[in-house]
This record gives sequence, C-alpha cells and structure tokens, in this order.
Amino acid sequence: MTRPVKVAKVPVRERVVVKVDGPAARWIGALGVLSVFCWLVVLLAHDRHHADWDADGRLAWSLTILSGVVLIARGIFLGRPVTAAHATAAMIVLLVGLASHVLSFELFGSILIVAAAWVLMWPTASRPRPEDLPRIWALINATHGDPLAPFAMQSLKSYYFNADGTAAIAYRTRIGFAVVSGDPLGDEAQFPQLVADFVGMCHTRGWRIMVLCCSEPRLPLWKDVAVVGQTMRTIPIGRDVVIDVGAFDMVGRKYRNLRQAVQRTHNFGITTEVIAEQAIDDALQAELAKVLYASHSGAHTERGFSMILDRALERRYPGIQLIIGRDASGQVQGFHRYATAGGGRDITLDVPWRRPGAPNGIDERLTVDMVHAAKATGGERVSLAFAAFPDIFNNKDRGLVQTVAYKAIHLLDPWIALESLYRYLRKFHALGGQRYALLSLRHVLPAFVVLLSLEFMPRRRQL
Repeated sequence: MTRPVKVAKVPVRERVVVKVDGPAARWIGALGVLSVFCWLVVLLAHDRHHADWDADGRLAWSLTILSGVVLIARGIFLGRPVTAAHATAAMIVLLVGLASHVLSFELFGSILIVAAAWVLMWPTASRPRPEDLPRIWALINATHGDPLAPFAMQSLKSYYFNADGTAAIAYRTRIGFAVVSGDPLGDEAQFPQLVADFVGMCHTRGWRIMVLCCSEPRLPLWKDVAVVGQTMRTIPIGRDVVIDVGAFDMVGRKYRNLRQAVQRTHNFGITTEVIAEQAIDDALQAELAKVLYASHSGAHTERGFSMILDRALERRYPGIQLIIGRDASGQVQGFHRYATAGGGRDITLDVPWRRPGAPNGIDERLTVDMVHAAKATGGERVSLAFAAFPDIFNNKDRGLVQTVAYKAIHLLDPWIALESLYRYLRKFHALGGQRYALLSLRHVLPAFVVLLSLEFMPRRRQL
C-alpha cells in the first residue's frame, strides 16, 4: 500500500518547453515529441538515401531512430521537464548528426542523432543558493540530538524548505537522482508534510530519490514513499559514535588504551585551546593552514558529501569550533574542527588534522579535551563522526557475503581507511544509533555510481 503524495507548488526558474505529469499525459506527450523527432530525422535523411538505401542501411537507420525514441520515451515517462536549453542543445546535436550523414560519416552521425535524444531528456539539476546559509543555520541551531545536522551547511548542497521555513531537507542532485543528506532539520512536527512535498517536487522534475545516512527514528518518513513507481528499501551502513558528555570518564580497564594515549601527549608537553573558527585572525589561519596542507597527500583537495563540511579555515560557517594542540615550544601539532547544533548541545567532529611527526595520541587528546570543554559550556553530546559497517569489522567468522563486502570496503582505503577509523573510534565505547541508506533496489548500480562520485570525487581546496 503506498501513501498518497501531496505535491508542493515549486517555482520554476527556467522556461519550460515540454512538461507533462501523470502516466497518461506522459505517454501522450511522448508520442508528440517522438513524432516530431522521427519526422524531422526521416525527412532530412530521405533525400540522400531514397535512391540507394539497401537493407543494411535501412536497418541501421531504423535502429538509430528506435534508440532515440526509447531515450525520449523514458525521459518523458520519468517526468523530466524539457527546458529551452535542453531543446536548443538537442537541436544543435541533431543537426550536426545529420550533417555527418550527408558527409558520409554514417556511424558518427548515427551516434549524434541518438545523443540528441539523450540531451533532450537530460535531467535538470538543483543549484546551491549561498544566500540560504543563514536560514539553514537557524534550523540546525534549533535541531537537537542529530549529530549530522551541521553537515547540511556544506556549500554544494541545495535546500527544500516548507512553506513557512520552519523545516528543510538538504540534498544534492546528480544524473537524475536527488540524494538527501541525513535527516530533515527544524520543527519535527512538520517533517511528514515536508517529506511528502519534497517527493512531489522531485516527481515533477523526474528525479529519483535516495536518502543517505537516515537515522532509525526517521525511517518511517521515507519507507514506502511512492515516486515514479519507486519503493524505498533500507540498507544499514553504520552507526553514530556519540559520547554522552555528562557520563564520560576514562575509568576502568576498557579505557586503558585511551588513557595511555592521552598521557603520552601530556608527557610530550601538549597543551590545547578551543577557539571559534570565525574568530581566528589571519596569522592563526596561516599557521593552521600549514598543518592542514602538511597533514596528508590529499590535503589540497576536499571530498565528501553526507558527513563532512568544506571550506575549512575560511571562516564561512557559523557554529564551528577548533581545538588546537601545541607542543612546549608553541608550535601547532594538530587541530580538530567541530560543528555545533542544537544551541551548542550537540558537537560533531568534522575533520582532524595533524602535523607529520606529531606525538602519538594527539587525536585522542584533542577529542578528550573537546569533551571536557563541551561539558564546561553546556554541551550534552560530542559526536566522533560515524563508524561504517562495524558488524563486518567485528565479525571474525564472516560468511561469503560479508567477506566480499569486507574486501570491497578495503578497496576504498586510498580515500578513507574505514577499518582503521573504526578501530580508533572503538576506543571511546560510544557506538550509538544505526544509520541507513534508502533507495530503490532497481537503481542499485546507478545509485552506487552516484554515491561514490558524491563521496569521493575530489574538489580543489580554495583556502
């Protein structure tokens, strides 16, 4: 049984040439567009081929037209709007393809004719709006108990707000998918209607939906959502790591390794301080930037989508705290970047950086001192990012499926060593709630490509 979806009124900024909705209307529109497409191609090609078309030529031409027909029918059935930019680009590609046929470049021309249909139905994309940052920050600051809420500020994300701006969804589009990042923000009472309206908006634009890092309490918002015949399935991908600030101590045998790591930094003379990122001056920014760029070979680029911010040290985002570790001579040996939500009650690790050769245990020391600083300022929870697939790493008797998954996870080691990260996070004994990816099983392969590109495609750091 699917739930009814209410469609929100969505402002359209581009001039729409063809836009259809509903199965019957889509097929009617498809027939119209396909008729024009076929008529134009056949008419312009006939003059050259009518006298000497052989069976092979007719077959090749029929396959070319059929391929274009299928692409256009698929796009219109998904509800993808055709904008003026789409139509112009498709016409140019089509004319070049026909010209290639006239010049006897048959294969190249056929490829271009099919490409014209592909361009015509290329999905539209959302565009980030930097001016929305104050609005989304206000919702983040009003959201409690969600350690991933601050990552909605990432500059590449777009936002869908409800009518009165009291709730929002952060997302990003790629090749026809709207990928939602984490849970909705703001007023919880508005979430069901917000999700329904967001689904309706995606439906009008032909976007298929994926949700990445959905928490368990928010699963009912998305499960069994009907959009373009899509049924959302849940895939567990890991667990939050959240330290209860009020209950945290390092007493007992289970914290032995953590205590030893922190003590090594005290012996080395490490001291720490916490400062707001927006409060750092140019001299401190330059000093920290040297540590950032020296920290590892990939520091000149940024990666990530769902559980990371960007623009480190640019003083762009509100609510960002830095904890800096210096040695006895005053040189910065490492620093962590934390983001806040819920009026400062929720504090979440963004990215840690350390100078090569920094003393062992500096990351543990910075984390422990941040917990103490949070306790002094009214913080309730400190999140240490996310432990991906902990059950796979903990299980020594893996079956075939888990063994294949374990080996596949290690293929990502050049970008993120998930098992090493889990071994580090385990020292804090703070595994929290489960997180899920939600997607249609029909779209697993394209979804895998989309998610890998969002999380691991490098972007040049602008600092």
